[in-house]
Amino acid sequence: MGWINDLKVCKAEIDSYVAKTAEASGRGRGNIEDQIRSINELIKGLEILTAQNLPLPEPPPGALPYRNLKSELVELNNELTRCLKLFSDSVSNGEKLIRDAKNDLKTQTFNYLVSFLMSFSSRTATRDRLHIFTTNYDRIIEAGAEIAGIRLIDRFVGTIAPIFRSSRLEVDYHYNPPGIRGEPRYLEGVARFTKLHGSLDWYTTEGAIRRFGLPFGASSVEPFLQVEAAGAANYHQLMIYPNSVKDRETSEYPYVELFRDLASATCRPNSTLVTYGYSFGDEHINRVIIDMLTIPSTHIVIIAYGDPLGRIMRFVNESGRKAQISLLLGDHFGDIKNLVDFYLPKAAIDRSSIRMAELLKSRGLYRTTISNNSEDAE
Repeated sequence: MGWINDLKVCKAEIDSYVAKTAEASGRGRGNIEDQIRSINELIKGLEILTAQNLPLPEPPPGALPYRNLKSELVELNNELTRCLKLFSDSVSNGEKLIRDAKNDLKTQTFNYLVSFLMSFSSRTATRDRLHIFTTNYDRIIEAGAEIAGIRLIDRFVGTIAPIFRSSRLEVDYHYNPPGIRGEPRYLEGVARFTKLHGSLDWYTTEGAIRRFGLPFGASSVEPFLQVEAAGAANYHQLMIYPNSVKDRETSEYPYVELFRDLASATCRPNSTLVTYGYSFGDEHINRVIIDMLTIPSTHIVIIAYGDPLGRIMRFVNESGRKAQISLLLGDHFGDIKNLVDFYLPKAAIDRSSIRMAELLKSRGLYRTTISNNSEDAE
């Protein structure tokens, strides 16, 4: 869902502000996320203007009556609820379309997703863990990791309704090899996971951020919010916050913690960042990436279908670090099937396969030809 055309209050003001901020950020046109952000900011302004609870004064003779700000504030809160419901339903519908797809197509889709994730997460366990960041609100990555058997580590702790914790302990998975005591080893297939803009199944209650058990492909979050609210569903509890030109939400809990995770994971020597489908439309994320590139040993690989608004090329040119950027742009590179089939490393090519090749070579069953001054050497 891209736009709401039937706002019932302050429509002209909101649409005008959305268009202005979208143009200032280089995104061309606004969307429903910009509308929700603008309604949030307008509500804050009206709450300030009506804080004294003064009666509405009489207008001067011949003038139009004053606007009833209290009434508009109530209507805006109702509109915000409606927009959040429509927005969450559109995200839920995306998951539902995947769940209800034909079995063959769904199996193929998830197989490619699993292969894509395993290409990055099947690294040696003693190396730094893969850290996945996403700005999406859906749970497609979580579903793929679940099928692949990848254990995701995030900031939530608990089982029934996990709670978001601010502690930055480097929690990890270990195991004891059979017959060996006191020498735990790092478990393979583990990745850290951060959703920078929140998630469809996050909600706030009693001053805490929790995650409720929303099935993948559920048609709506309303029944689950009704349970959590012990009555009518309150969509204001949903932690799905859109992007902001002024970085308002990145300075609020829990987003400040999530962006600290992004900065600490990327702004370190020898780190490599791979972006897939990111349009470089969020300036607060771009600033972290720019800071990362100031470290000479870092590198970023940008993979995208295209750059219709020119933001990717603008970022590359303005960064001044083209030697540290690899750009894979176009329909061919943006297709996850091509990436998995032809470019990304296969998880099966592990140490056992390399050892087998070495044994075959040592027994004369595997020949390697190297061109050196027109002579063949084995």
